Amino acid sequence: MPAVIFDIADHVATITLNRPEKLNAFTSEMLLELDSAIDECDRQDDVRAVILTGAGRGFCSGGDVGGMGAGQDNRPHITKQRISGEIQRFPKRLARFGKPIIAAVNGPAAGGGMDLALACDFRTASRSARFAETYGKIGLLPGGGGAYFLPRIVGKARALELLLTAEFIDADTALDIGLVNHVYEDDELMERTHTIAARIASLPPLSMRLIKQTVNEGLESDLATSLDLVSSHIAITRSGPDHVEAINAFREKRPGKFVGY
Repeated sequence: MPAVIFDIADHVATITLNRPEKLNAFTSEMLLELDSAIDECDRQDDVRAVILTGAGRGFCSGGDVGGMGAGQDNRPHITKQRISGEIQRFPKRLARFGKPIIAAVNGPAAGGGMDLALACDFRTASRSARFAETYGKIGLLPGGGGAYFLPRIVGKARALELLLTAEFIDADTALDIGLVNHVYEDDELMERTHTIAARIASLPPLSMRLIKQTVNEGLESDLATSLDLVSSHIAITRSGPDHVEAINAFREKRPGKFVGY
């Protein structure tokens, strides 16, 4: 049984973590398959938006603790190599991924599982979803990007409370603090999230990628640099056929037919 399921419909790829009997706790093999799925999304021009979700009743419960503890090689240099090469593989890969990606959190997202969701561009949640940065409970730190992403999403104070208490919050609380954009009933989550992704996928693909890039780089730069970058991006998008098609489709009140540049 594959650890990750990959599917495409309506220009939207859905990547499903597939260890439901373990609440999709990840292994090294799953993280490698997840990385390969993102590579496949990059290769396929037909994919214009991506959804990441979990099989069964959970999103991802983090790393499989069955492989942790005294039986593991915990020499510092080995641990650092493992964290850098495995646990941090997904956020590093998404930092180089230009297409929009949404985490559809369908149940518990804990520790490294929550970090997977945080690395995505934004998140939707089912009513039964719960979130926790549980590293403190096992004497570790958020190695998958939680300490980087969480304060940028909910602010420093709320991020520190979540990280230091290691307590779960429910979907409504996650919505209140801006951790997720939408909360849906459990049986509506994927359909409603796919509607959002399909809407994104229906718009000019190059514009979507460059908007994402502009926002991400703007968070790490000053105003002048950001404005200079976006003026260059506009020059690129105006020179391609999708801009002309978008204007014509708007005037003719019809969906656009875009080629991707």
